[in-house]
Amino acid sequence: MGFAGCCCSSLSSSSSSLARNSLAFFTKSQYLFLTSRTINFTRRNSIITNLHHDRLLHYPSSLHHRDCTSFYKKSSHLSTVAISAKVRDESSSNKTDVVLTKKMQKKLRFEAPENKFKFNLEMCSRHGDLIEALRLYDDAKIQGIKITQHHYNMLLYLCSSGVDVKGEGDTSDENVSKLGLERGFEIYKQMNIDKIAPNEATFTSVARLAAKMEDPEMAFDLIKKMMSYEIVPKLRSYGPALYGFCKKGEADKAYEVDAHMVDSGVIAEEPELAALLQVSSSVGRGEKVYELLHRLRSSVRQVVESTAEIVEDWFKSDKSIDVGKENWDMREVKNGVVKGGGGWHGIGWLGKGKWNVVRTEMNEDGVCRTCGEKLVCIDIDPLETKNFATSLSNLAGKREVKAEFNKFQEWLRRNGPFDAVIDGANIGLLKARDLNFAQLNRVANRIRELSPSKKLPLIILHSRRVYGGPAEKPINKKLIESWQKSGALYTTPVGSNDDWYWLYAAVSCNSLLVTNDEMRDHLFQLLGTNFFPRWKEKHQVRLSVSSEKGLTFHMPPPYSIVIQESEGGSLHVPTVTGDDIENPRQWVCATRASASVAPPSTEGSSRASASVAPPSTEGSTPSAEGSNISLAEKTLRKLKLSNSHS
Repeated sequence: MGFAGCCCSSLSSSSSSLARNSLAFFTKSQYLFLTSRTINFTRRNSIITNLHHDRLLHYPSSLHHRDCTSFYKKSSHLSTVAISAKVRDESSSNKTDVVLTKKMQKKLRFEAPENKFKFNLEMCSRHGDLIEALRLYDDAKIQGIKITQHHYNMLLYLCSSGVDVKGEGDTSDENVSKLGLERGFEIYKQMNIDKIAPNEATFTSVARLAAKMEDPEMAFDLIKKMMSYEIVPKLRSYGPALYGFCKKGEADKAYEVDAHMVDSGVIAEEPELAALLQVSSSVGRGEKVYELLHRLRSSVRQVVESTAEIVEDWFKSDKSIDVGKENWDMREVKNGVVKGGGGWHGIGWLGKGKWNVVRTEMNEDGVCRTCGEKLVCIDIDPLETKNFATSLSNLAGKREVKAEFNKFQEWLRRNGPFDAVIDGANIGLLKARDLNFAQLNRVANRIRELSPSKKLPLIILHSRRVYGGPAEKPINKKLIESWQKSGALYTTPVGSNDDWYWLYAAVSCNSLLVTNDEMRDHLFQLLGTNFFPRWKEKHQVRLSVSSEKGLTFHMPPPYSIVIQESEGGSLHVPTVTGDDIENPRQWVCATRASASVAPPSTEGSSRASASVAPPSTEGSTPSAEGSNISLAEKTLRKLKLSNSHS
């Protein structure tokens, strides 16, 4: 039964007397009449004094019953007076008071103006509500609430991204954008007046405001000012100036921003390189286009569709026809290929004339289906692999129990090396609800058959996969025991991430890694974007299962999936479209007739790439012996040869 009366604005002395005389009723109520000022419970006599009732709080029955049942007598409702409260019985402990006090304190803290302002402003930032954020800011200034750097940065962020958050093309969005520009600079000025120190986020937001005003010069000046504050700019800090100059076609200014990034140790990613590539193409700066394609090759490897279209537009443009050397020294080209590690000579455009630009595919040997050019496999320096294994070990030691990972490394030294490592859970769960030990065994046996050493691959499984569940079946227990007896199974401990174990094993043994894991989550992002993709491309074996074909191994390709330049001057640019398993990868093929004809001094140059190719490319051309060897077996032989050399 709820309240029948209504609450009055204050308690008279007679009401206080009534409260004292009605203590028996209060001790049985489910409601507590609290205030934001003072409520005192005398612990021994349970007498309520100094009661002010600005608001009524109803504590749900779950609080009444949660660990507190013994603290209260039977409940009843008071319907003849305007107030009600819940009070401890004399036998109750102090625990109830502590729970209620914490709730009261938390609510009172939240109700503090500065905390409500922060919370509401964060909600505006999360939902992109610029109008409400500005209203909160104006109210805070009137109320004298202290506005911190964090508050200012949220406001500046909203002012600089109002249109992006709300959408494009709507009149109301345009008005929001104009309002954001006006108020944004006003807020930034007020921040300086209040002597609030800016940080990187502050300068980046104001630079975005400048870019919306189509003033990339101001955005660039803000980056320079940031340096004067000894604040290190981030990649996002340069975006407004760089994209602004590129949009205006001011190539030299864009190159200046790019040079500033390099000096600051900030590495451009594909969107920035694509913007520079587009402005270079539009103004006909062929040497810059060449340089940027090489930078894309080094940092990105495969390009997204929008970047591929920019590349195609350059080769199809009239400006690209006359760019290039008519005569060149083939020995210089060969030396450039050797120096660059294969797949790129770095001499510049070779030949002149119109380009033939098409989308194409590579066959299984890396031969272009359009121009017939054979791509090369670019070697990985053994020292790079060794350093990568060391950094991987250090990272794993920080995120795993160090003693356990050290134990694994010692085990690997005693039982290794292995020609291949299997991510047991990934392969065993392929097309299966529970771990399929029989499937995992078939894969291990097939790898052993292909292995030059005829040794079982290393299977990595988490302890929860080895003990309990399907592992308890007698047939699976036999498989587990046989793997353990052969030294081919390592069980990672409870609480560990087995990804660290199988990746480290494959890298340190320089072996194949059998897994369908694309290795894109945060763990693998810690490994960087340069070496790891190259290693993965050359070592990962993927698997597919079908009722018609059964198990199918997809071995690493015998060529590198990266932008490649031939000795004759043609270019092949891989895209992210296709995966070479279900759908062939799409490449941009750009050739021209003048470059395909080698000068007289280039005798034998068509095989120059073979002379600089790493050992891992041997056997990629079919021979009497090689024609009878599967691609998988050849790959394992190459890795075995590489291990023996290292």
